[in-house]
Amino acid sequence: MPKMKTNSGAKKRFNLTGTGKIKRSHAYKSHILTKKSTKRKRNLTYSGLVDKADLKNIKLLLSGK
Repeated sequence: MPKMKTNSGAKKRFNLTGTGKIKRSHAYKSHILTKKSTKRKRNLTYSGLVDKADLKNIKLLLSGK
């Protein structure tokens, strides 16, 4: 049986931390930035962690099983 492929979209969007948590970046920071306030854009810059409810599904996408 061939190897399972890792989900390419998930691979680009998430990073594993050393402790096993999954890091993510915020949405709404790519275009139409003129109408968004400077404070809002600045806060979207920082990365966050994936919620506990989604952790299992995203780990499955990254592992390729």
